[in-house]
Amino acid sequence: MRKFLIAVAAILLPLQLLAQYQLSGRVTDAAKGEPLVGANVTLARMGTGVSTGADGAFSFQGLPAGTYTLQVRFLGYAPKTVAVRLRQDTDLSVPMQPQALQASEVVVQATRADTRTGTTFTNVSQEEIAARNFGQDLPYLLEQVPSVVVNSDAGAGVGYTGIRIRGSDITRINVTVNGIPINDSESHGVFFVNMPDFASSVQDIQVQRGVGTSTNGAGAFGASLNIQTEQVRREAYAETDNTFGSYNTWRNNVRFGTGLLNGKFAFDGRLSRIASDGYVDRASSDLKSFYFSGGYYGDKTSVKFITFSGKEQTYQAWYGTPEALVYGNAADLQAYIDRNYIEGADRENLLTSGRRYNFYTYDNETDNYQQDHYQLHVSHDFMPELSFSGALHYTYGRGYYEQFRADDDLADYGLANVVIGDEEVATTDLIRRRWLDNDFYGATYALQYTPNSKLHATLGGAWNRYAGSHFGEIIWARFASTSNIRDRYYDNDAKKTDFNVFAKVNYSLTEQLHVFGDLQLRTVNYDFLGFDNDGENITQNASYTFRNPKVGISYDLQPAHQLYASYAVGNREPVRDDFTESTPSSRPKHEQLQNVEAGYRGQFALAQLAGMPLLANVELNAYLMDYTNQLVLTGQINDVGAYTRTNIPDSYRQGVELAGALKLGENATFSTNLAYSNSRIDLFNEFVDDYENGDQVQNRYDKTRIAFSPDWVTTNQLEVQPLKGLRAAFLYKTVSKQYLDNTENDSRIIPAYQVGDLRFRYTVGFKSLLKELELGLLINNVFNERYAANGYTFSYIYGDQITENFYYPQATRNYLLSVGLKF
Repeated sequence: MRKFLIAVAAILLPLQLLAQYQLSGRVTDAAKGEPLVGANVTLARMGTGVSTGADGAFSFQGLPAGTYTLQVRFLGYAPKTVAVRLRQDTDLSVPMQPQALQASEVVVQATRADTRTGTTFTNVSQEEIAARNFGQDLPYLLEQVPSVVVNSDAGAGVGYTGIRIRGSDITRINVTVNGIPINDSESHGVFFVNMPDFASSVQDIQVQRGVGTSTNGAGAFGASLNIQTEQVRREAYAETDNTFGSYNTWRNNVRFGTGLLNGKFAFDGRLSRIASDGYVDRASSDLKSFYFSGGYYGDKTSVKFITFSGKEQTYQAWYGTPEALVYGNAADLQAYIDRNYIEGADRENLLTSGRRYNFYTYDNETDNYQQDHYQLHVSHDFMPELSFSGALHYTYGRGYYEQFRADDDLADYGLANVVIGDEEVATTDLIRRRWLDNDFYGATYALQYTPNSKLHATLGGAWNRYAGSHFGEIIWARFASTSNIRDRYYDNDAKKTDFNVFAKVNYSLTEQLHVFGDLQLRTVNYDFLGFDNDGENITQNASYTFRNPKVGISYDLQPAHQLYASYAVGNREPVRDDFTESTPSSRPKHEQLQNVEAGYRGQFALAQLAGMPLLANVELNAYLMDYTNQLVLTGQINDVGAYTRTNIPDSYRQGVELAGALKLGENATFSTNLAYSNSRIDLFNEFVDDYENGDQVQNRYDKTRIAFSPDWVTTNQLEVQPLKGLRAAFLYKTVSKQYLDNTENDSRIIPAYQVGDLRFRYTVGFKSLLKELELGLLINNVFNERYAANGYTFSYIYGDQITENFYYPQATRNYLLSVGLKF
């Protein structure tokens, strides 16, 4: 690792003495001639970009001679591309033509960070998403972002997938689509399996790490994913992507659009199907989805309706695979079978399945769910200085998961024991369905004010309402007792109202020095069925008021170099289980995060390589995420007999992230990022069940690592274009060991792993009805690494203390082959 860091430092060393020319310019409103402040100016395919200053000016210094393509974007203006042949210092004038706002664009921009907010973020472009997209779930398309670790229950990236950023799981990552919250109101999770092939309708994604800027929905406690769906295309189109690969994986989609009709109207759509048998036995997925949008784009007013839906059926692989099958040997497996008294078909399943083992064998052990989203966006440009965008939204989700249960107690379902002759039967095999039926609706808004080149202010927020019904049914039982068809053995509703308002201000004190302020007020009101202090299950209420301030500063050393820093506070309420499986006396407190970010962004021209420009892009940031009352599992049983999460008074994450890209002439790019983190809990008390004595044993730990927080995460990508139309990329990712719990016990770890992928895309254009043909090949895990990316652990005392580890093994070498057509 030390040698690798030295090599990276050498590659990215800013040899500015070799630089030759300056490319500068000024971006203005074509009609009025006024400067456009904050326009994004990028060198296409170079990974290099700047924002215009107070007078609309931009500059790239020390560029080698060559041909460059400038891409300029500014909210409310048509994008512009300028080709430049650089042979001497060059100064450009770039006039921009106003155009109607995208109906959702103001809300999206209102919740995004930029180079003047002092925060840490990564923008993932549509081009990058398309290059990575072979039909795997959206988390897998973000795997190259710093500090990101992904995993798949089924092992191959289709079905239930997970993502962690800086060690924080999806329940602590705020996700929005066009500014609309996507996180489940109760669990705070996001189930990307309900949004299959959604990436095929995405314009771009911004990943904010840390608290980030104010947004809508649940508070960000590790990161935010800000997703924007496709913008309108001016020309009509029809496209299809088709993928086939290992484990009988298929993806088929069609995308179509009218282009702008009469310069005012546009309609776009997508239909998709994804199916896979999964790497893990029986972990199949059958996923269907659609996306549709229709919009009116006037001179000052735009209206856009968006709907998308996903329907999934996945065979469950939630149980995981015993450690003996993933990292052990035959003796370890036999010991596991013996100590757990496993017999019959279950024993045979363990002995014959290998690392692809799935605990579930009932033929309909499936998860079945559909989620429909509706968004209506309206934007209006009152005047050049003032614009507004608002949205109404509604999400309807419904479905169930079905389970076979062996020898469950009838009493657990409110049923009397069954008397057969002289025998009283207290347990039964049964099949049950656990249902969730919910509605989520509300409104978001953003008002943006830019009176001059120095000031940009935003007033935004949202009101959201959630109503969820949770209930369970027994659909078959060997001994049915007094049950009737479709009897509900539990039935409870929950309602939650989430309101927030935020104000943001960007102000340029000088052309180089910018300050940022952001204050959010968020209120939460939650009604739920839970235990009171007398042990009765009654409807209760919890309310919170959170104030989340954020401040930032950025300083432009020169147009291509910037320093920044920020301080932000985030607060977050407990999740559903924390409320329903506790009493008011044992209920946990809300969590608070104080986040400091500081960093540097810069672009360098290093030299020429065979007459072609050699450019480098570098980002370096350090962070401290200091938690108060972070909620973690300790194994402790509370006053209603549940294993719920406990507030830990003091814990923190701190680290450094380095990201760099090196443009090697016109046909090769090397990018890398390296993340080091030090995550600690100051004091952790573990509780272990003692089955012999019927109580719990407490173990105390000081300064232990936080679970699922690897010290090192690195990604590297080398992409070359050896032939016209052919792009080949090698991707290599390393993740150091992770602990399965907070005890820092080396017998409870996910071992370190290294995974390499190969990707090929060949594109050829035609001057006919068929405009483009693209062939793609993705070889995942090319070195055939046998690894796991997620897992869990539990311990108990039965004579000795016994620990059982379970993992979710990832697929060995596998491939996906795609064919894309554009008409």
